Amino acid sequence: MFKKAIIFFISGFMVLHLCEAQEFFFRTSDLFERQSDHSEAGELNIYQDKSMDTLLSRYVYAHKQMGGLQGFRIQIFRSGSRNARTEADKVRIEFISDFPDIPSELSYMEPGYFLVRVGNYRTLMESTKYLYMIRRKYPDAYVVPCVIDYPDLNIK
Repeated sequence: MFKKAIIFFISGFMVLHLCEAQEFFFRTSDLFERQSDHSEAGELNIYQDKSMDTLLSRYVYAHKQMGGLQGFRIQIFRSGSRNARTEADKVRIEFISDFPDIPSELSYMEPGYFLVRVGNYRTLMESTKYLYMIRRKYPDAYVVPCVIDYPDLNIK
């Protein structure tokens, strides 16, 4: 009797979890809706298997859970010394003054390291191009894989 109750509880929890995940499901055609109403605008019809919508929804859901995209950044500073935070702040401020167009972030990594990582690069090739430019000022810089911020699509 106790085993049946546990199995019933676990199956109920799994069904509840699956129902919760369904709110993130969307169709591919939802991605291509037009916001403005133009008189010359055409119509887009997408014919595909429903499993493609499921796959796309899972991909979007996984990236929402991760908080960004898998990509690369350039690490220009890492220290675990007693005054590592102040050193990292100084390096970051100096970097911002030298490269104002490249985003930078100060982060903490266990067991006591402060890091300064710069840029949001989707490919290794893109990060390597900027690495050579940054190494002129920071010769110990190197590329690290990490979760990057979503790109701003409203840049004109």
